[in-house]
Amino acid sequence: MAHTVDTYRIRLEGIRFRARHGVSPAERELPQDFVVNLEVALPASLLPSADARARVFDYDQLATLIVDEGTSTSYLLLETIGARLISRVLADTPATEVVVQVKKFGPPTAVSVDAVAIELRGSRR
Repeated sequence: MAHTVDTYRIRLEGIRFRARHGVSPAERELPQDFVVNLEVALPASLLPSADARARVFDYDQLATLIVDEGTSTSYLLLETIGARLISRVLADTPATEVVVQVKKFGPPTAVSVDAVAIELRGSRR
């Protein structure tokens, strides 16, 4: 029974880092916790043909890239962080599509909110 694989996706859930992102001075004064969920689509040609770690796409590279980008610059908006993460993944990996969710805990709101998250999707043109 022959078959072909036409979709290759990697999902990383719960990539955590501490950074100084936010609009208000209070948000930017102390580092806050952020959590990123990431999904990348890769060319099916990168799917390993053998059951060997050396042949698989290194998802540690993805996690490290997210933490590096999330901590290297301070941003006002979650949307800006999300867009930068997508740009970085597309620039530094063979990914063809990226979905990123950025979550921030305890946002400054008039009512009690545990967390806020944004989700963006980007792809190569």
